[in-house]
Parts: sequence; structure tokens; C-alpha cells
Amino acid sequence: MNKITSTMKTGLNLLFSITLLSLIFSCEKVEGPGGGATIKGMIQEQKYNALGNVIAEYPAGDQDVYLIYGTEDQFYDDDVKTSYDGSFVFNYLQKGTYTLFVYQDDASQPSGTSVVKQTFEISEKNEVVDLGTINIKKL
Repeated sequence: MNKITSTMKTGLNLLFSITLLSLIFSCEKVEGPGGGATIKGMIQEQKYNALGNVIAEYPAGDQDVYLIYGTEDQFYDDDVKTSYDGSFVFNYLQKGTYTLFVYQDDASQPSGTSVVKQTFEISEKNEVVDLGTINIKKL
């Protein structure tokens, strides 16, 4: 009876150790929520006349801003609307590669819009990535 109990304890300890190790090594952090990094920036609209000249620039309030986590996705993972001053923020992100995009007016496209996008890297746990001002066309 003692030998069976000892064998069972050894087996349970081995199973526990394997489970613990697989949990530790499977906890690889990937792009997305759950971190301490921040992405911020501004969206500015540029109004064009019929000749293609910029006639006005102003903050793009209430503009949709989209964020893709990693490099594999074709569909966005998160989105926010800009504030009245054109500012946007994505908080609590992990280290990794991200692509941010917004739509702009584009008369040359059948849909009437095209995409302005920026790919960048978050390399530090609590990094603040400032993308600066992103200009979009407004016809």
C-alpha cells in the first residue's frame, strides 16, 4: 500500500510540475490590451478646394480611429473617436507592433474614401507612443 501511495504522489507531483511549466511558458504576452503602454496623437482635417489646394486646416473632432494589434489581422481590434480637439488615446497596451488607421475623403476612389495608416512598435512596458498629427483630406 505504501509503494502505491508513493507512486501516486510522484505521479501527481510530475503532473503538477508539467502543468505549472506549461502555464508559465504559455503566458507569452502579445499585442493588445493588458499592458501599461499608451498610444496617442491628433487627427487634423485639411479642406481642399477644386484646384487641389489646402484652404483650411482644423481638428477632426468625432473622427473614428482604428487600431490593429500585431501584423496578422486584416480587421481592426479596437477603435476610438477623437475628442473635439482631434486628440485620441489608446491605453493599457502590451509591447508589440500595431497599425493605426483612419479614413479620409478621396474622390479618386469609387467608395469616396481611402485609408491613411501608420505602423509602429511599442518596445517598453509603460511607453507612451506619440504619433503626432495625422492629416486627412476633407473634400
